Amino acid sequence: MKKFSIVLIAFITCATCAQQIESEVKAEDPININYTTQMFVPDLDIPWGMTFLPDGSLLITEKSGELIHFKNGKKINIEGTPEIYVWGQGGFMDIKLHPNYSNNGWIYITHASSEGSGEGGNTALIRGKLDGSKLTDLEVLYKAEPNTKKGQHWGSRIEFDNEGFLYFSVGDRGNRNVNPQDITRDGGKIYRLNDDGSIPEDNPFVGTNNAKTAIFSFGHRNPQGMVKHPYTGSIWVNEHGPKGGDEINIVEKGKNYGWPVISYGVNYSGTPFTDITEKDGMEQPFFYWVPSIAPSGMTIVSSEKYPNWKGNILVGSLKFKYLERLIIENNKVIKREKLFEGLGRIRNVIQAPDNYIYVAVENHGIIKIVPEN
Repeated sequence: MKKFSIVLIAFITCATCAQQIESEVKAEDPININYTTQMFVPDLDIPWGMTFLPDGSLLITEKSGELIHFKNGKKINIEGTPEIYVWGQGGFMDIKLHPNYSNNGWIYITHASSEGSGEGGNTALIRGKLDGSKLTDLEVLYKAEPNTKKGQHWGSRIEFDNEGFLYFSVGDRGNRNVNPQDITRDGGKIYRLNDDGSIPEDNPFVGTNNAKTAIFSFGHRNPQGMVKHPYTGSIWVNEHGPKGGDEINIVEKGKNYGWPVISYGVNYSGTPFTDITEKDGMEQPFFYWVPSIAPSGMTIVSSEKYPNWKGNILVGSLKFKYLERLIIENNKVIKREKLFEGLGRIRNVIQAPDNYIYVAVENHGIIKIVPEN
């Protein structure tokens, strides 16, 4: 076991609902709270998705294509998985149980797929059932089109809301000038489906000529974090910006989140691609980062095991290799903290049914965060 101290790194000030770092906190403002991390699942490469089964065992997707069942301290490789198109940032991605899993057994997965039109691949959403050590009854619920050989911005996370609707994300697939703002094209969107893959009748673009009717919101870049708020039931996402401009957004029906027309980031070369950060008809982020932290995975804490974290957001940083805590008051981020610096590239973070927080770390494994008394 290892102990880590948490150090407050920045206050946030906010003129509007969009926020960024204004200044570093002075050295006399540290928070000295110790937490213990316990290795839960060792020796994983890129553990993208994880979901706990009712018996306390864990399903883990490895980006390279393996589905692992971790039970009684052992890793079991699950057979019958779909063909995974591993390319660039794409591979085996998120995994989520149906809210009524104990009765229906459905497991939902996103992955990069070469099925469909065009060369290359795009993001697919499937569901299946676990029968011993085999995945069975596979159904493709949605496949983004067309395929492309570009390796970036696949998304992809999955979440259910309180009404049982299924949400999932697909990134802009590296085609920012076309996909995100066009509701007749896949990419750069948050999608909403019924649990069987059918389109909800009240989706915002049902009846719109040529629209992809699964779309719930658009103007996104590459959302790799998604969570249902435990208190409000709303769907929150985090998404990668370019150089600067990573965002957290609260997803609302039919809303346009602006990418790439408005952004707080610039090209990786440092050159601008837009000169505006706001525009009528486009949503401002709840929060944004400059510089980028490369966010992946997100949870909002409600567990009594972390009483001083309740209502706060935890986000993994791929770039800087730490877990970030965003402290919320009056629906605004007022402080940031770096947790567990140097732990590694954090791909995912969840609050599990046992009310502990689990963090998936690339080239390391899955750790459990245990608060000390």
